[in-house]
Amino acid sequence: MSLQQSVSVENVVASTDVGRELDLESVALDLDGVDYDPEAFPGIVYQTDEPDAVALVFRSGKVVCTGAASVDAARDCVEILFTEFETLEIPTPEEPSITVQNIVSSGDLGEALNLNAIAIGLGLQAVEYEPEQFPGLVYRLDDPDVAMLLFGSGKVVVTGGTDPSDAPMALETIGSELESLGLLG
Repeated sequence: MSLQQSVSVENVVASTDVGRELDLESVALDLDGVDYDPEAFPGIVYQTDEPDAVALVFRSGKVVCTGAASVDAARDCVEILFTEFETLEIPTPEEPSITVQNIVSSGDLGEALNLNAIAIGLGLQAVEYEPEQFPGLVYRLDDPDVAMLLFGSGKVVVTGGTDPSDAPMALETIGSELESLGLLG
């Protein structure tokens, strides 16, 4: 089964650090296009257009990029922010260490799924399935270490990955498991 072409990255969350504490009030005044309302959120919200992503900047110097469509886009968002910091004479690391915290991807198994049969087939101890609470089945894999949300439509959300190859690998794994149980294709 080859499901890789049906996988798309929806959101990459990555973090880095400036390496020093920041005076957020001062940065917010000097940096164009930021939202800073410390009563609502304890950091600066800096939106980049290209790539379309958001950098959350905290007093500690920690930066979290979210909303990026790829790992490269998250890196680009950080680079743009750090370039802006340099123009404000805020020193930044030359080669910032960027850690991918989470990649959320979506995919499609290509056919409707019987979630009740899947819950029984995979084993009730291996899944979380309470259709009265949530319309999807949660299945956690160890390799790759991700959580999968399976829906009756055949759509799948993969979350918790830290490498772009995690979601395609997870879809291949669940597809093979469901095929071997006679629950897919």
